[in-house]
Amino acid sequence: MTDQQQLDLRKDEVEAGTTTGLASPSVDVTKERQNSLWSDAWGELRRNPLFWIGAVLGVFFVLMAIVPQVFARGADPRSCDLSNSRARPSADHWFGFDTQGCDYMANVVYGARNSLIIGVIAVLVILLLGVVVGAIAGYYGGITDGILARIADIFYALPLILGALVLLRVGPSTDIPIINSRGPGAVAIALALFGWMTAMRLVRSQVIAVKSSDYVAAARAMGASSRRILVRHILPNAVAPVLVYATITIGVIIAAEATLTYLGVGLQRPAISWGLQIEAGQDSIRTAPHLVLFPSLILTLTVMAFVMMGDALRDALDPRQRA
Repeated sequence: MTDQQQLDLRKDEVEAGTTTGLASPSVDVTKERQNSLWSDAWGELRRNPLFWIGAVLGVFFVLMAIVPQVFARGADPRSCDLSNSRARPSADHWFGFDTQGCDYMANVVYGARNSLIIGVIAVLVILLLGVVVGAIAGYYGGITDGILARIADIFYALPLILGALVLLRVGPSTDIPIINSRGPGAVAIALALFGWMTAMRLVRSQVIAVKSSDYVAAARAMGASSRRILVRHILPNAVAPVLVYATITIGVIIAAEATLTYLGVGLQRPAISWGLQIEAGQDSIRTAPHLVLFPSLILTLTVMAFVMMGDALRDALDPRQRA
């Protein structure tokens, strides 16, 4: 039992007016620092070059989304001159110009903001749905678990891209807020609604594995509420796999957003998006290959950054991998 779990049990004892051997261990805790799961994981991450490559790339693209004007070297992505249409890269304009004669490097840089906004919002919604539904299903079990598991199976039957495509296609014809537009919020919610099931199953399996532990039984015997048991004693054990999943899913969502936008159901002009840039440049790939090359390259590096960080976290947080 970790020190945090012991502290939580002591608090439960105070509230219930009871004492257990679990909350007051007979063995004195030595002052010597004991390696926890997270300190061991951090030690592994520091020695993993793939983690540092992914982290550096991830920080770079996050900064690009926050302050794009710095990375665009002050160029305005909407300042265009048709005389520069499809001009090749040069020393002054590293990425060349697009079909409208706009500085292409500025457009690619500014496209990072929408992609990362959609990725972060979608993952937050996925975690909210997955953690809540998974915790309820795993903790209460029985018919509640059966119903929620079957609902998840129904959503599993719909592929992520197909489900989001259908929702974004019919969304503008409805009066549902956010969904009736083609903005970043609509794309993020559409992807989240068809991508929360894996997070739900991760949390559910962790809750089922932990809820029969001795310290959970002790907390329940001392009168702790179900909400407190879930929040303080069970869900902290589900953080590791969910964190790994969330990191990788950000990259997956960014790639899915670019796919939907490329297919014409995601972000719409005048929004700036890597998917829109790839779609616009496909007809000129022979005469102006840079119109497809640069947004595709940045998109690939962004997705790869989050996937590498997620893989490194998974290896570091899994004791079997360290063994």
